[in-house]
Amino acid sequence: MKDQNHALREHLLYLLRGGGAHLDFDAVTSGFPARLRGAKPTGLPHTAWSLVEHLRIAQNDILDFCRNPKYKELPFPSGYWPKHDSPPSAAAWDKSVKAFRADLKAMEKLVADKSTDLIAPIRHGGGQTILREALLVADHNSYHLGQLVALRQLLGAWPEK
Repeated sequence: MKDQNHALREHLLYLLRGGGAHLDFDAVTSGFPARLRGAKPTGLPHTAWSLVEHLRIAQNDILDFCRNPKYKELPFPSGYWPKHDSPPSAAAWDKSVKAFRADLKAMEKLVADKSTDLIAPIRHGGGQTILREALLVADHNSYHLGQLVALRQLLGAWPEK
């Protein structure tokens, strides 16, 4: 049976992977200087660490909601942000980046799976669909990656091309 949603799946994967007006996580986080991961320029509310951790936490939460019938909502907004502006170690930064990538791949796999009904309401949800959740991941990631680019620019840590 031909996948009736093939084009939709391809469009979603394109967005999740940083296509179009969306940003690519690896392009934005690669080479971020360790000494600046906890720096907060005047006038900006977040550090690179807080943005990377927020991206990881939120994306993981959305993925958990999509797959877990026993999903428990995190407290908002405190459950979606790290407690500290700086990573506790370089290993913590690396762990967060690795976990973000793994969850993004899992979301891509869920979207790409032909047995996933993109438009059916998620059984344990309140009308949400995998389509909605995938778009939420793509847009949320892109929004905060844009903040991370601006932060890198203000810190003088954005590679000029």
